[in-house]
Amino acid sequence: MKVELARTAGFCMGVTRAMEMALEAARSGLRPLYTLGPLIHNRQAVSALEAEGIRIAEDPEEVPPGAGVIIRAHGVRPEVRRALESRGARIIDATCPHVLASQRRIAEQSAAGASVIIVGDRDHAEIRGLVGHARGPVAVVGSVDELAATALPPPLCIIAQTTFSESTYGAIVAEARRRFPGITVFESICSSTEDRQREIRDLSERVNAVVVVGGRHSANTLRLAELARFSGKPVVHVESAAELDLSALAGVRLVGVTAGASTPSWVIGEVVDKLAASEAP
Repeated sequence: MKVELARTAGFCMGVTRAMEMALEAARSGLRPLYTLGPLIHNRQAVSALEAEGIRIAEDPEEVPPGAGVIIRAHGVRPEVRRALESRGARIIDATCPHVLASQRRIAEQSAAGASVIIVGDRDHAEIRGLVGHARGPVAVVGSVDELAATALPPPLCIIAQTTFSESTYGAIVAEARRRFPGITVFESICSSTEDRQREIRDLSERVNAVVVVGGRHSANTLRLAELARFSGKPVVHVESAAELDLSALAGVRLVGVTAGASTPSWVIGEVVDKLAASEAP
């Protein structure tokens, strides 16, 4: 079977940076060492961090006083950081720079009196952190319909989760401009996400089927699979090569492979090798 691997598959800048900071802290001998929640949404990468002595704490109260704690790329609410500081935690802030920029914009806009509309997945860690930086009225919406049910006092601004769907955000922004003339719009979806989403649209048109590699709890990986399905081609989502059922790709001669921003290169490589070694029926 022929395989075409997406150029954008795998770790984005923010995830690479977070992984490097975590490994540097572990290898410096800092102990005990925790991440606040899984550093990234990938079981294989989390297992690799555990092998380096890095544990997971879901709440600041689980972090022992004086321990090292890594804030993941999604960022946290200000009160979470204060809770860690009050426990004397040695904080390693691996918040993605794109997320930090969104946090600053929300804080500045709300401090100036603006209501904030945040577009994204309501339960995503990044969204929870962004909401915490608002100092006034704030609403989270994930669709045009949810925007229609939103009523906030002007002036308003709108900003998106950095890994949100580019096309969906565009539609929501268009409706927001119609409903709220003068609304301030921020283009906050990171270029890596935009490039990844554009490439999967093109790739899925050229190939007979698509394999998406990444964690089942990774929002950006799920979105890649969703975009690939718009082509009408078969789409298979796996976390690892062990999950790959080649019978689901019977008759496929050219398969495209992409991966979420939290998928390690070695996991992608194992999937590509398994596909390449199989013979097209």
